[in-house]
Amino acid sequence: MNLNDSKYTSIPVGKLGIVALESSKNLGEEVDKFIVAWRQKRTASHAKDSIEFDGYLKDSYLLDASCPRFGSGEAKGILNDSVRGSDIYLIVDVLNYSIQYKLCGHMNRMSPDDHYADLKRMISATCGKANSVNVIMPFLYESRQHKRSARESLDCASMLQELFGLGVDNLITFDAHDPRVQNAVPSSGFETVQPTYQFVKALLGCCDDLQLDKDHLMTISPDEGAMNRAIYLSNVLGVDMGMFYKRRDYSTIVDGRNPIVAHEFLGDSVEGKDVIIIDDMISSGDSMIDVAKQLKQRKAKRVFCLSTFGLFTNGLQRFDEAYEDGTIYRIITTNATYQNPDLFDREWYVSADVSKYIALIIDNMNHNASISEILNPTDRIKQRIQEYKDGKRDFD
Repeated sequence: MNLNDSKYTSIPVGKLGIVALESSKNLGEEVDKFIVAWRQKRTASHAKDSIEFDGYLKDSYLLDASCPRFGSGEAKGILNDSVRGSDIYLIVDVLNYSIQYKLCGHMNRMSPDDHYADLKRMISATCGKANSVNVIMPFLYESRQHKRSARESLDCASMLQELFGLGVDNLITFDAHDPRVQNAVPSSGFETVQPTYQFVKALLGCCDDLQLDKDHLMTISPDEGAMNRAIYLSNVLGVDMGMFYKRRDYSTIVDGRNPIVAHEFLGDSVEGKDVIIIDDMISSGDSMIDVAKQLKQRKAKRVFCLSTFGLFTNGLQRFDEAYEDGTIYRIITTNATYQNPDLFDREWYVSADVSKYIALIIDNMNHNASISEILNPTDRIKQRIQEYKDGKRDFD
């Protein structure tokens, strides 16, 4: 049951409509199931015949939408359901490379640019008739290009300004690479949420012999950018934290960035301790594996890698090898973005489900209820930890 039911003191002004683009179809279906179940339990049976509750109770809140393409590769957004007066939530995964389309007889994989273009098409398809338009974009498009250090584009900031210029009211993203990018749209609704609770729940669920104290567990930040994540996790777990910083060769540029020369460690001894490395994404995995190797050289016991987005852009072989030689024990990433099906055949992989989290955010926002409690999961994390210490292993 929705933990925030006491906050729902009024019927939403706009009827709820969810548009799960093809890139987020599976995630959208799971989100929809949660909201349908909550609203059926929440509302008395007589409400089904009340005009005040018209459109509130449905078998599904997913709208019929598509982005068909012409033979040239051009596309258009189509909404086959009415959105007049509705609160529309569009869910898009810009990293889903599994989707293909035909271009002049050739099959092309959809890139982040293609997914972003489809999102704009669906926003345009609402034709300004919706009560509000809200975007759920777990991986913030172009978020790795968030600051300018030379003559280069500011893609993420430009994207945010374009979306809010198209009429978007709110944008919800997960673990933005640099949350300060919201300064590009200071008067607009922008939220970056952390899946820390989902990480902790998945971690405790996959390992039944963790000792949650300073003598046996430690969190690690793999670089300066992940410091805030590691600090928060260490505080709620009640353990110490260490960090690495990347020493780069600033005289050379490879693939648009200065190559990493070495990872230098700052912190207490990790000898004999389980360690948790937490970061926003695993891309090629080079940095994560290098940090894990250095921790094992310092005699760490087991290495757990937590990352919001598991991209695995160079494949899974390196991670298989790191697991086989004992460098990495478990890797936990969320289902907020596309997951390679081969991942689920790996003993080292654990998926952290964020569909319920997204459903809570949508349900609360549709009711104009506060989402601050959802964005701060400290109490829920402590409750799970206490249940784990009491012997419970199966969490809701």
